[in-house]
Amino acid sequence: MEYVKNVTCPFCGTLCDDIICKVEDDEIVGTINACRIGHSKFVHAEGAVRYTKPLIRKNGEFVEVSYDEAIDKAAKIIAESKRPLMYGWSCTECEAQAVGMELAEEAGAVIDNTASVCHGPSLLAVQDTGYPVCTLGEVKNRADVVVYWACNPMHAHPRHMSRNVFARGFFRERGKSDRTVIVVDPRYSDTAKLADIHLKLDFNRDYELVDAMRACLMGHEILYDEVAGVPREKIIEAVEALKNAQFGILFFGMGITQSLGKHRNIDTAIMMVQDLNDFAKWTLIPMRGHYNVNGFNQVCSWESGFPFCVDYSTGEPRYNPGETGANDLLQNKEADSMLVVASDPGAHFPQKALERMAEIPVIAVEPHRTPTTELADIIIPPAIVGIEAEGTAYRMDGVPIKMKKVVESELLSDREILERLLEKVKEYRASK
Repeated sequence: MEYVKNVTCPFCGTLCDDIICKVEDDEIVGTINACRIGHSKFVHAEGAVRYTKPLIRKNGEFVEVSYDEAIDKAAKIIAESKRPLMYGWSCTECEAQAVGMELAEEAGAVIDNTASVCHGPSLLAVQDTGYPVCTLGEVKNRADVVVYWACNPMHAHPRHMSRNVFARGFFRERGKSDRTVIVVDPRYSDTAKLADIHLKLDFNRDYELVDAMRACLMGHEILYDEVAGVPREKIIEAVEALKNAQFGILFFGMGITQSLGKHRNIDTAIMMVQDLNDFAKWTLIPMRGHYNVNGFNQVCSWESGFPFCVDYSTGEPRYNPGETGANDLLQNKEADSMLVVASDPGAHFPQKALERMAEIPVIAVEPHRTPTTELADIIIPPAIVGIEAEGTAYRMDGVPIKMKKVVESELLSDREILERLLEKVKEYRASK
């Protein structure tokens, strides 16, 4: 048995890079240090629902074909589309994402990623207000007050707290004992059970609570007995803890980005962090979900100047979330073809969007059977990045990390598939 060390886990935005994989006969049979979800991703990468050959739907049934035939058919669909949509990108490498950007520009497509249904409001807020960010290494070594707002890392990012809150840092030698943890969540979640202070607010009232905390920070009296369902005394207690920090960090999740107020919630949360810097050193980090959702926003920004929802239909990048998002194009019945890479909109998009997906040609670059592949007309299976292919991913704090190749695979990587697709699309468009 071979032990492959310092492997990066391709599950969540924490990107744990201390995994040890046990490899026997070119198969991962066990892991060390991985959480239960990460372990499952490594060990069960091969399964009964894994695609090993490209498939094209013919007469309502999937038929196995060669990579060349599947890519040629997909390229023809994209090249002939008037309003192609390219969506996903959050569970693949940055190098593949860069090829995807070139493909979108060549095809005059709209390219969007999963941020438009998760942390897209965070990106809009950052453009409005700024981004007082730090690294997870600084959190581990320096943070003495940690706030988790509208997120539940114990379930969604299982090793996040063990690596950042419970871990012993350079200036926090006793780990959790040297830190105050504040959780803001309407539910008494498993993360809230570990908190020193739990602000149990009402649903959809995050903006009110942040504003009340900012008013308290500025020395104003809170005039009501409770705000957003949180007693005044509890708010004052939390604000005092924030003010007395040496180094504070605010982690926030989809519970605040997708609740009433959307990006305005994040606007005011960022401004609260800026206010707190009058009293102590404070930073924030969004709790990004997919392991490389941040990477696409980085790559997209380099290539187009915008982080997501980019429309190349005029030949120049155009950015208008609410019009150029994947859901907008599908629900308005604008998209006439869809390329899905490394995501599963079939499991997460609203019914109206799925109805449009069922009406148009869908190409899925996906290793496993999903609700999206059930809607697809063409399935092109790739090697899995971080297990069967190497590449680069961006952690939730913006730090790029190398993904290792642990075992061999005969399948093409996402990057190779997209490079071939780009070449074919160029050929079809040149022949018009």
